[in-house]
Amino acid sequence: MTTVHRLATAPAAPTPGEHIWYASYGSNMDTDRLRYYLTGGRPPGAARSYPGCRDRRPPVRSSPVEFPGTLYFATESPVWQGGRAFYDPATVGVVWGRAHLVTAQQFSDIAAQEMYEVPGKDLDLAAVLTEGRAALGPGRYETLMLLGHLEGIPVLTFTAPWRLSEVTWNKPSAPYLLHLAHGLCGDGTWEPAAVARYLSRCPGAAEAWTLDELTTLIEGLEGPGE
Repeated sequence: MTTVHRLATAPAAPTPGEHIWYASYGSNMDTDRLRYYLTGGRPPGAARSYPGCRDRRPPVRSSPVEFPGTLYFATESPVWQGGRAFYDPATVGVVWGRAHLVTAQQFSDIAAQEMYEVPGKDLDLAAVLTEGRAALGPGRYETLMLLGHLEGIPVLTFTAPWRLSEVTWNKPSAPYLLHLAHGLCGDGTWEPAAVARYLSRCPGAAEAWTLDELTTLIEGLEGPGE
């Protein structure tokens, strides 16, 4: 079984090195999905095309991670026709994710595409690395978070500025949940049954999907030893 790295926030240098771990807790846990953010194009079944990064190389590697907080689903995605995944770091819980080792420039371009902006501008990461959090704007995925370090390299993600109690939760669609499940099960880190239980506890999914429905949806994805 692949080792899951448990992250804990610690101070970082204000200037990052060449690489950053980009921690995804949503559809970009699926490396096939992430590829469109890197190389550009329209994923199968998607309503949106992505311009891609300036540097189109794949991640150096990817690693499963866990970090404190709660995954929840809110707002309405025009791509997925349902709730999007967000991360609330100020709640008790554990979030499962996948960290991709990319360049700081690639992280900037991925973040820009999540913000519906044109990639091409390097983010100033000094604030998030020294303070643990940096708000780039008031919208979704415009708040950068430092989750910790892996191999001495900062692990960053982005989420919304609001708390999960400050927004109406929304049911995530089946295709969206399948991308999340594929990202979590893809290398055998977590079994499909465990992923179904995990998602069944996340606000937004918990009120709209039963554990049996999620188990049926996810079964068949590869687990350990398969």
